[in-house]
Amino acid sequence: MNIQYYGHSCFKITTKPAGRGQEDVNAFIDPFDKTIGLRPPQGQADLVLVTHNHSDHNNVSALKGEPSIIDIPGEYSVKGINVVGFQSEHGPTKNPTPNTIFIIESEDIKICHLGDLGVDLTEKQLGEIDGVDILMIPVGGNFTIDAKKAIDIVRKLEPKIVIPMHYKMNGTTSDIADEKQFCNEIGNCSESRASKLNIKKKDLEDKNMEVVVMGIE
Repeated sequence: MNIQYYGHSCFKITTKPAGRGQEDVNAFIDPFDKTIGLRPPQGQADLVLVTHNHSDHNNVSALKGEPSIIDIPGEYSVKGINVVGFQSEHGPTKNPTPNTIFIIESEDIKICHLGDLGVDLTEKQLGEIDGVDILMIPVGGNFTIDAKKAIDIVRKLEPKIVIPMHYKMNGTTSDIADEKQFCNEIGNCSESRASKLNIKKKDLEDKNMEVVVMGIE
């Protein structure tokens, strides 16, 4: 499995659900538009997951092909990738924007993308996510949970790998914090900033809350 980061909350997961020698399946999560200051993702897509209907997360038209689009909670299977989505909240307002948390499973690896989670997880939600291998979690605050709350959630879930997202980086216009507070407080962020992560199930065996801070090309 290959995970590529485009910045903000956008990832591309390239996987072979049917096993070695089979065709790649490309799944994108939260493609953004150019308003955030970064180059929108491009490429052929088989599946697109949209956590909520904001322009910095739902730019499906930037991608090629005729992908299956999942933007509401439910249980799905697309080309061998299993997806479970369940509702959470973008923020603690009177009329909060729904935010779908997605759990993606392929190659015996479970990935959770929290979207723009803006409030603490309930006990039920923690139970749904428990046992994930890779957790993609917002850390920038303001529109989402901040670094302190993100660390609290990481420690409750204890995933094998943690990938912070939705934070201020060079070029972005969003009014959010960078990843430094999160890294300083959690204490084990990776020094390298590769835009791609190649991972196999066996690579996860000895990992425990390893933080992988990804860069963009």
